[in-house]
Amino acid sequence: MHIGVSMYSYAQSIQKGQLDIPGFIYEAKKSGAEGVELLEYFYRDIDRDREAALKALAETGLPCPIFSVGNNFAKTDPEERQKQLQRIVFGIDEALKYGASVVRVFAGDVAEGITFDQARTWIVEGLSEASKLAHLKGLKLALENHGTLAGRGDQVRGIIDDVRSLSGVDALGANPDTGNFLLVNQPSHEAIRQVAPIANMVHFKDFKKAPADHEGWSYTALDGQKFLGTAIGEGMVDLGQCIKELKDAGFDGWLSVEYEGAEDPFTAIPRSIVNARKYLSNA
Repeated sequence: MHIGVSMYSYAQSIQKGQLDIPGFIYEAKKSGAEGVELLEYFYRDIDRDREAALKALAETGLPCPIFSVGNNFAKTDPEERQKQLQRIVFGIDEALKYGASVVRVFAGDVAEGITFDQARTWIVEGLSEASKLAHLKGLKLALENHGTLAGRGDQVRGIIDDVRSLSGVDALGANPDTGNFLLVNQPSHEAIRQVAPIANMVHFKDFKKAPADHEGWSYTALDGQKFLGTAIGEGMVDLGQCIKELKDAGFDGWLSVEYEGAEDPFTAIPRSIVNARKYLSNA
């Protein structure tokens, strides 16, 4: 397995104006990452940002194996769902420009006025169309466990199975996020066991329970428990067992470290990468 880092790990620094896309790439190199995951979310001037990113990748020698988009097919308006498909199309085109092999995608979630069955049908249809295009371009898509429709391992697996059946191609696989499973009250290693055989990438993330008196921002699980992000190896996720489940399933792709804690990422990320390597060496 290879250890990369998602640009989202530095979201707070980017929002403060401390980093831009090339700055992230140079910082990723300094932190010890073997590759980077770029996101459409951080584009401001697409052509200029892409040119700067490609220059930084060339100078650091780092690959960009993953390009991520944030689509949502749980939309009542067919035109809006088409716009969400176009976000994935954009991601596929960008991935090709960077030499990436995987595009991270989302499903969508139930909202007011939308039933579970409606949203799931639209998600399967949208991801099926995206899968056929990705297949033609020689790329893979990776569905993240994000939200309640694709939050549990069995939900991710069910959507992927239906998409593969409808599209007739196997371009769509999983992006198991080791932290997000806690938000749907499922032990991460148990969920990963369900999707590891079809994983195209992994978000390597750690969470801990928030103290009872915590007043700041936190993630809230379905049962009301609140969680905080931590550096890799400093939370409650059984990351060692997650790695074992991945290895047992034959996964040998990218672990993209995604840090979402309050600590400065400039200190938390290098430590996370060191700890991630320990998990790999001990597995």
